Amino acid sequence: MKVSGSGSAGPASGAGRAKGASGGEGFRIPSTSGAASTAAAGPAGPVTPVGGLGALLALQETGGPLERRRRAVSRAGRILDVLDEVKLALVTGELSLSQLERLTRAVREERAATEDAALEDVLNEIETRAAVELAKLEMARNAVLPAAGESR
Repeated sequence: MKVSGSGSAGPASGAGRAKGASGGEGFRIPSTSGAASTAAAGPAGPVTPVGGLGALLALQETGGPLERRRRAVSRAGRILDVLDEVKLALVTGELSLSQLERLTRAVREERAATEDAALEDVLNEIETRAAVELAKLEMARNAVLPAAGESR
């Protein structure tokens, strides 16, 4: 179609208007007998799997950087709480085997989730100190308990 000049638009050509039963303009439902003349629908295409769905779910499970940081802070807070309990127990002389085992377990759990070399060094120092305190507890227990066969 060529546009020329500023004249008014002429009548549109194309499909004619549908006429109702009374001959006026309006909506008309086609008869069902004309259905045979319509083309049959083609077969459905193959179903393609959603390849990115597994990756998307894995990404949602790991969370973003803020979620990872929140978890790391939570784990660090747990270790610091156990360290504080051990420190108080050392000062009062009431250190128990269960406190040291809880500290060792917390360090092992944190070690599995870290990739930071500086944090690994700190965890190594904590683990070494816990092993020293465990050895001291063992020696103190052995000194208090008489050997088998000895009498007091």
